[in-house]
Amino acid sequence: MNVYIQSVLLGIVEGLTEFLPVSSTAHLRIVEALMHIPMDDEYWKMYTIVIQAGAILALLMLYLERIVGFLRTFPGGEKGDRNWLTHPLSLTMIAFACTSAPALLLKKWSDRNLGSLTVIALALLIGGLLMWVIDVRTSRYEPTTTHVEEMGLWHSIWIGLCQATSAIFPGVSRSMSTIAAGQLAGLDRPSALEFSFLLSIPTMLAATGYDLVKEIHPSKAAGAAVAAAHVSMNSERWIVLAIGFAVSFIVALGVVEWFLLWVRRHGFTLFAIYRIALGVALLLWGGRYIGN
Repeated sequence: MNVYIQSVLLGIVEGLTEFLPVSSTAHLRIVEALMHIPMDDEYWKMYTIVIQAGAILALLMLYLERIVGFLRTFPGGEKGDRNWLTHPLSLTMIAFACTSAPALLLKKWSDRNLGSLTVIALALLIGGLLMWVIDVRTSRYEPTTTHVEEMGLWHSIWIGLCQATSAIFPGVSRSMSTIAAGQLAGLDRPSALEFSFLLSIPTMLAATGYDLVKEIHPSKAAGAAVAAAHVSMNSERWIVLAIGFAVSFIVALGVVEWFLLWVRRHGFTLFAIYRIALGVALLLWGGRYIGN
């Protein structure tokens, strides 16, 4: 397949799945395998990081006005009932810290399992079942929190710790873990989704920046093997990167707006069913058509 077409397709997959609760990691892993893209190729590792940056930029643009509003009201909040610990910006960073600590501690273990199709399939399946049960169960009760401005410190800690599972177990989905955690904590669907979006900004910026620095400037401690694998660029590779970044950015712009509207009307059941179906399909036929 033409490398430019590959880039367009991968950009579409990244833009579609990054903020939906279906795991962009799982989908990129599947599509790259179907395209016979080598998982250990340093260029394609960097490519995956760059197209994630395109999705992040889309979210930043969509939420820029909201973020500026939070900055203007810091630390008292819109109603003057917030403080340095309970303002939405503070809660976002506290949740980010609760995600980062366990994710960094278990990163080596996670990296060893990142390419395992069985781990991804099980994460999709189990995560889908949990998401379905939580969405159905919480929809029967009146939510206790209907705006992110009403969230408390314990909400932030709980959601941050739950998001860490997506960094540790590939296929869980950052979006799924934060949305389900928010619903369990009493947030309504729109509030859980909005805080998931807010939390994704520092989380993805940190993770993408860290991975990109590692690829561009590998550690000397890694030895000659890493140095030899350092990415060499040419005009074609730069164009492929630009295409993937642009496509991911454009698709993510549309997906975030659509996702917000869909969730307000229908909830998360459709995504839970899709995760379960994909997880089962991978367990049954993934090894034959994609690999281990």
